[in-house]
Amino acid sequence: MAIEYLKRASKTPETETGTAREVVTAMLGEIERRGEEAVRDYALKLDKWDGPILVTREEMERRAREVPDQVRRDIAFAADQVRRFADAQRESVKDFSVELLPGLTAGQKLVPCNVAGCYVPTGRYAHIASAYMSVATAKAAGVGTVVACSTPYRGGGIHPYVLYAMMVAGADVVMTLGGVQAIAAMAYGLFTGKPADIIVGPGNKFVAEAKRMLFGKVGIDVFAGPSEVAVIADETADPLMVAVDLVGQAEHGHESPAWLFTSSRALADDVMRAVPSLIADLPPTARDAAAAAWRDYGEVIVCDTREELVEVSDRYASEHLEVHAADLGWWREALTNYGSLFLGEETTVAFGDKTSGPNHILPTKFAARYSAGLSVHKFLKPLTWQQMSRDACKTIAQVTARISRLEGMEAHARTGDYRLAKYFPGHNFDMGVPVDA
Repeated sequence: MAIEYLKRASKTPETETGTAREVVTAMLGEIERRGEEAVRDYALKLDKWDGPILVTREEMERRAREVPDQVRRDIAFAADQVRRFADAQRESVKDFSVELLPGLTAGQKLVPCNVAGCYVPTGRYAHIASAYMSVATAKAAGVGTVVACSTPYRGGGIHPYVLYAMMVAGADVVMTLGGVQAIAAMAYGLFTGKPADIIVGPGNKFVAEAKRMLFGKVGIDVFAGPSEVAVIADETADPLMVAVDLVGQAEHGHESPAWLFTSSRALADDVMRAVPSLIADLPPTARDAAAAAWRDYGEVIVCDTREELVEVSDRYASEHLEVHAADLGWWREALTNYGSLFLGEETTVAFGDKTSGPNHILPTKFAARYSAGLSVHKFLKPLTWQQMSRDACKTIAQVTARISRLEGMEAHARTGDYRLAKYFPGHNFDMGVPVDA
């Protein structure tokens, strides 16, 4: 296998997690001890917010009037795209029942979580799209109560466009909270009396660590970290377009990896020449983030064959994966590890981030090897049920008792013994050898 690194990252996704873990551990402990008082203290200390935590319906409607008509239309369009895709996902899974043997029927019932917490970050950027990506998907799944949280924006309340997106998507409760304190408040049901069953949404390394540490107490969508992008490109790709897309995702933050996997050394060289000038042309906030991300986390790998490119890509398991190459159908079938796949030059990650329909809340840090992104399925519990007749019980009880006794579990076995003695008195059944030790 011929793989050449033209650029290798000096940092990894795990480089900065140690500090985050210490900070989050202390914050969660304080919030668990002091509850809402601690959350208010952190909101004031970290976000300079001492206003109301719960946003009333009247306040939402008042601030919605500040949103320009074109912004309203754009948010409504994008939210509808996400909702329609989520509705189709919901229709793809069904309740069912099956008769496994005469008299024994088993089935699946899809039950949504009762309460979902949706976190919408507003730090370096106002993540309008994250509002409808999370909230609309939860509502499409049938979640009864959706609690949405977002950070105070530049000393005020929630960013008006983010707040409007929460309304359009169908949030039931909105809280002006950011960071670890928002995650903890949703997990513990602070201010609402409704502890979340699952918490979803992107965020910085502190938010990601808080979700990781609370997992088990609540469900979470994905083990997420800084946004990632990988581009697979062959000799047919446009180097400038590839470079633009790498930079387009590197602007997410200082720790956002951008990777190029290519079979063309010439294209790799062209892309590496183009990226610095594209970054230099960005406005200050984006330039600062993208420059650090490309310097510390960017990688360029050249392979001989497309099979090698698939192997490398699957090993990296990127959150977002673009393919700029011939024979897109082949790549769609061959690739297995990614958060979301974008096929062809026309289909860039930014379209998926904001508007096109599939969810943009996706696994990072190699989690795409075993996990998918946010979907209605994350909010649904496929609960099983079973019911059997006494004739079916006769068959199942005998096998269950024999296996239980082979395992040494006599009490398990006797649950079958007693039923058959009641239902079929006077009959002898092979229930296995009783456990005597």
